[in-house]
Amino acid sequence: MILAADVGGTKIVLALFDEHKPQLEAVRQETFPSQAYPEFSQVLDKFLAASPPRSIRAACFGVAGPISDGRVRMTNVPWVLDEKELARSLHTERVYLLNDLQAAAIGMQHLRPEEFHTLNKGHERPGHAVLLAAGTGLGEAILYWDGQRHVAMASEGGHSDYAPQSDQEIELLKYLRKQFGHVSYERVLSGPGLYNIYCFLRDTGFAEEPGWLKEQIQSSTPPTAAITEVGLANAHPLCSESLSLFARIYGAAAGNLALLVMATGGVYVGGGIAPKMLPKLADGEFMESFTAKGRYRELLAALPVRVALNPLAPLLGAAECARRSLH
Repeated sequence: MILAADVGGTKIVLALFDEHKPQLEAVRQETFPSQAYPEFSQVLDKFLAASPPRSIRAACFGVAGPISDGRVRMTNVPWVLDEKELARSLHTERVYLLNDLQAAAIGMQHLRPEEFHTLNKGHERPGHAVLLAAGTGLGEAILYWDGQRHVAMASEGGHSDYAPQSDQEIELLKYLRKQFGHVSYERVLSGPGLYNIYCFLRDTGFAEEPGWLKEQIQSSTPPTAAITEVGLANAHPLCSESLSLFARIYGAAAGNLALLVMATGGVYVGGGIAPKMLPKLADGEFMESFTAKGRYRELLAALPVRVALNPLAPLLGAAECARRSLH
């Protein structure tokens, strides 16, 4: 068996795969809430205890955080994962930690065409590709083209400086800087980031927050679920504008990353937020900001841009990494 996991700040998805099957299909899969466990090892033990005894030939875990010397201290939960410790507990020598976006980037190459929504058809050519994924945090990855295949590279670009592109976004930067000091893209393009945008619009008088909306947001877990639902229904301007501003900033950030590596191989939008607000991302504001790069508008307009609809891409990428280690 191959053991794979997508370990995030909100949830952990663990799965077992049969190494002999040509397609990456989970034999068993389970999801756990990250905040409910003091340590990752408890999640792992619970998952394995519920299965018949199996020999783990290789394991790979996509983890939200920077990997250094086979070790990672996660960004949004107080966990430390170590390849050597995991190898001892799993009784296998082949245990690998990957940045979750590196795993997701590998997984993108295993999704079927119908598991994408195309925002911009463009003209796909051999070359580098990029992935942005807003969820609990903001992840970025690069798919380097070596002349024959794409090689996934980890990145912590989500923590780079947020670059406002309008007077409204400049005011958003000032608002967030008072709270956080340094304002990264993750402070805006993430689940908590969408809530930050909503609070900015509310507190700066864009529109008044009615009692029913305040109550709906407070009773929602996470609060962004209510903001997204109300915004997509155009039921209140605070929520509608929150989604619009989020989409514009997301598009601009995607365009920046595409320019950084000349992503002629395409741009992937992953993570849990994009499928939930797909109608907003598809209404044109995302692509308008994506291409709004002055003299490089035409170049960016020619790049394929696709939203991944299958949330299991990081899990599939981790499983593929483990499988490659056996051959």
